Amino acid sequence: MLSDRSYMRDSYGRTTTSTLTWMLCALTAGFLIQTVFERALGSPHFNQFTALSLGGLQRIWLWTFVTYPLLHSNVLHWLASLVTLFFLGRELLPLMGERRFAWFSAFSAVCGGLVWLLVPHGSGGALIGATPIVCALLMLFACLHPNRALPFLFFFMPVTVRPKHLAWAVAGISALGLAVSEIPGDRFNLGIAHSAHLGGMLAALLYYRFVHLREWRTPDGRADIELPRWLSKTAKVAPAAEPAKYTVNVTAPTRESLKAEVDRILDKINSEGLAALTAQEKRLLDDARNQISRR
Repeated sequence: MLSDRSYMRDSYGRTTTSTLTWMLCALTAGFLIQTVFERALGSPHFNQFTALSLGGLQRIWLWTFVTYPLLHSNVLHWLASLVTLFFLGRELLPLMGERRFAWFSAFSAVCGGLVWLLVPHGSGGALIGATPIVCALLMLFACLHPNRALPFLFFFMPVTVRPKHLAWAVAGISALGLAVSEIPGDRFNLGIAHSAHLGGMLAALLYYRFVHLREWRTPDGRADIELPRWLSKTAKVAPAAEPAKYTVNVTAPTRESLKAEVDRILDKINSEGLAALTAQEKRLLDDARNQISRR
């Protein structure tokens, strides 16, 4: 009918703001508020209530586990976090989905904070910055695309690096910094939270091992992809039950039922990402695409 067409309706569909955009805006707003309180007002209260510290946890300020990424030490620190978060998030958000990307970022921040708390920092130490989330996204990207070529300019010279090598380099630098800077104490501390960076990378490995590999499975119980060889050579994945709310009828007899199944799968991709699809759902999408191409 004519009234079913989009341009004849009273209201048009609106595109929602992505989780990545909200995160970038939150980092920018947090840094601006921090700058106003510190430099314009000369007040440390905003940092005290948002930065992660042992004193804050003693007051049961649990929200600081997810608010400390909003603060940064300077403009360069904030800008580096913003740019790397944008490029890595742009690659991973379509695969993970909006909700899972947000939960993964929060989980990375919590893991980074927990590992940082295990290292003694003396009195008055506080953790700020979104670098643990960035390190987690880098490690997850390296797990998913270990050999993908990443070209960039290094002192105006084109250089190509693989994500697995970049992740190893960042992990090695963080481990070295933890050993020679954080653990020795205040005398050698350079003000860089290497332990939090390692905590974010640990969160990515846990997610990849226990969440991602459990969902990309074939009907015979084997994973479609294995844990990268540069991380582990003997990874075994236990079978996981598929969610009941996204059951798919592969033998859809009519065009209407096939369209309904495809719409349900597309809704699942929009909410949970491509990684949440089962082998049956992927085959059904391929069948629907073949039917459309034969018309």
